[in-house]
Amino acid sequence: MSISLHAQPYDLPATGFYFGSAEEFKAKSSALKNTYGDQVEEFEIQFIDGSDLDHAFAKAFGLYQSNISAFFEIVESWEDWQKIHFIIAVGECGYSFDANTLNPNDFDIDIYPETSLRELAEQFVQEGLYGEIPSPIACYIDYDAMARDLSVDYSETVIAGIQYTYRCS
Repeated sequence: MSISLHAQPYDLPATGFYFGSAEEFKAKSSALKNTYGDQVEEFEIQFIDGSDLDHAFAKAFGLYQSNISAFFEIVESWEDWQKIHFIIAVGECGYSFDANTLNPNDFDIDIYPETSLRELAEQFVQEGLYGEIPSPIACYIDYDAMARDLSVDYSETVIAGIQYTYRCS
């Protein structure tokens, strides 16, 4: 799916434009003049159309005219899981990043897709993280209480309609 952005000039007597690539932004912005014939220099970049995942990625990435090239390069080359990793790390955990050296594997976070805190508690019990639990006692486990305990270290978010449980390290 292609992405459509809008460059809204901070220069009030100028009209913004839509674009779908860094090259198109560069060409249109360099040719844009305000009603007085002066060059327009600064723009607010707005996400207009694209997938819900790319919209969430753009929000976490922080679109500015200075990073449009990096944004388009990354959004076209990264897989969905990498974008989700970035969105959670930067948008939810508050990690900082350098757009020129960005690698989604640099962020130390744990992500559990399509999982609630209760489901995560159940998964941890099944995997034996709480030790061996005898079957006569297993039916008495309070998964809701375990989920409340997990909420100290884990959080939940929804990205593009999918729930994720994650932990920032």
